[in-house]
Amino acid sequence: MVTIDEVATWAMALPEVTESSSYGHRTWNVGKHHFAWVRPFSKADVKRFGSEPVPGGPIVALRTEDLGDREAILAAGTRGFFTIEHFANYPAYLVQLEVVTKRAMRAALLDAWLAVAPEPLARRHLGTPRFRRQAQG
Repeated sequence: MVTIDEVATWAMALPEVTESSSYGHRTWNVGKHHFAWVRPFSKADVKRFGSEPVPGGPIVALRTEDLGDREAILAAGTRGFFTIEHFANYPAYLVQLEVVTKRAMRAALLDAWLAVAPEPLARRHLGTPRFRRQAQG
């Protein structure tokens, strides 16, 4: 289980990240682009689940590079990663924090940050010794 505060801590540890609020919910940005945000379900979202159970607990949305990247991430079957109709043509997916592992969430946050971070910043970060140690462990 992952908390929103853990997501915030991990997101804010990435270079040049700022936190803001969008529609009253926490959003994490790099430059002018958001890469992660708290995404509760709207009434319309809940209705679309029909007889299927609605994922409980906090939900975070994460950006991907493109729709193909999103489909590959979802096809991997990581526990807690899913999408809804609202995201059908948008390069992002959802994460149910009650079931995702800390390791999977940290990796997914980094991938989301890399999807929107300016290329020079991403290259600098990927080359740092601290990042290489985290990636290996």
